[in-house]
Amino acid sequence: MAYQKLQVGRALPAVESNTIDIPNPSAEYISSQTTGASALKLIDTAGDFINNGVKVGDIINTAALASEVTAIDSATQLSVTTAIPITTDYKIYTAGENQGCVLYIGGAGTVEVETVGGDSVTFSGVNAGTFLPVQVLKLKAGTGATLVLALW
Repeated sequence: MAYQKLQVGRALPAVESNTIDIPNPSAEYISSQTTGASALKLIDTAGDFINNGVKVGDIINTAALASEVTAIDSATQLSVTTAIPITTDYKIYTAGENQGCVLYIGGAGTVEVETVGGDSVTFSGVNAGTFLPVQVLKLKAGTGATLVLALW
């Protein structure tokens, strides 16, 4: 009897978003903490975003949200699609590096994704502790499953 053997080298907690791809962990280039807060901004006095090469479209992830850079306002402030609160740990990733990942579902439920082919698909009744063997770009908001990991 044949079986699928899944071997991964990288993993990242998947943050739900209808518009922002799950970033590839190998594309991370800044890891820091915000030092200020303002509407639709990421503020970090230690950021040095210009010299670090942050670009419009880059992806920002925190433990709870995904955001995208819409403008580089200064070396310490970015305009973003979702405001990032003060003292929040964040990571910035180069956009467009996710060529598809598979998902591990830690907590049972419905899983809504966008595939690398651009299809929006809903998987119902996914059991806890299972892999979703579909090449995925986005984990859609409103997904009922929890503790989802993206694997490459």
